[in-house]
Amino acid sequence: MTQPWTVGVEQEFLLVDPESRRPVPLAESVAQHAGARLDVQRELTPFQIEVATPVCETTEQLMEQVLLGRTHLAKAAHAAGCRLMASSVPPIGTAGPPPGTDDPRYRLMEYSHRKMIGGSGVCGMHVHVGVPDPDTAIRIGNALRPWLPTLLALSANSPIEQAEDTGYASWRSIVWSRWPISGPPPHLGSAAEYEARVAALEATEVLLDTGMVYWDVRPSEQHPTVEVRVTDVPLTAHEAVVIAELIRAFARTAAESADAAPVDDLLLKAAYWRASRDGVDGLAVDPRDGRLLPARDLVAEMARWCENALDDAGAVSLVQDHLEWLRSHGSGAARQRRAFGASPDARELVDLVLAETVDEGR
Repeated sequence: MTQPWTVGVEQEFLLVDPESRRPVPLAESVAQHAGARLDVQRELTPFQIEVATPVCETTEQLMEQVLLGRTHLAKAAHAAGCRLMASSVPPIGTAGPPPGTDDPRYRLMEYSHRKMIGGSGVCGMHVHVGVPDPDTAIRIGNALRPWLPTLLALSANSPIEQAEDTGYASWRSIVWSRWPISGPPPHLGSAAEYEARVAALEATEVLLDTGMVYWDVRPSEQHPTVEVRVTDVPLTAHEAVVIAELIRAFARTAAESADAAPVDDLLLKAAYWRASRDGVDGLAVDPRDGRLLPARDLVAEMARWCENALDDAGAVSLVQDHLEWLRSHGSGAARQRRAFGASPDARELVDLVLAETVDEGR
């Protein structure tokens, strides 16, 4: 059973050829080599693969399981003749076009949503936090809405596509925004209202099923959790754990606080765009008042607001140290760009990402 304030993480990865550094459709072979030891899942395209941690109670357990998932999949990928890469878009080549994963549901998505499926092989990270009931998940989602761009900025790790700088720190978020039910959810009054909204969308056939509710925070379909799915897949295991612990602490604090007031949807949209473009290394829009300020300041404010919950998890120094580390090293997107500048064909960049994907330190 998932208990309130436990945490679990789903990480999506690209599979690339060790010579060309281009995506290769070997997910089925990688999954077979991975076996049943971990929770490994296929994704929208056969160029991707996902691994989920078990339910974790402590930060130490989460770090161990996030790194285990990466190293185990990396070994399986090597056995299958490819490499595991923690980048949200492929720096060389594309994860597509279709055919996608040979699954009836995915085939139906190809038929229904058509050309939108092409190039949708992007990789994110989904964080699940155990909650006592669905209404609490909705309250957390409402509180998290203005902070979703901050989490996106903190995770940004997809600036290079087809050996070209996109100009965005998170190109994944731009690609993913094409889906009709994506981005921030509406401010909702209850779990019953959420279910009614989703049922209305299903009736329009914009959604084929409830699994296509791609809002960046939502009550989970499968688990008694709130699921936060706004982030790029982080470059390193350490960054993945920092983000997951920040989300867990925020969720607990929000559940124990007064109901959040709605923020202006236009300012929230502007904040998303700015976070996608500039990441955590640039300026950000505060959707509560429209101010421009350094993105790292918003991350620090978010961490201060939930500091007591971070302290209960033993994760205060983990987050604070990472914010300080970012000042001199930069985000995943910044580090990708530095490597890309040293290698016009993006090969050195891919090699950096491959090494960082399974790096145990920082």
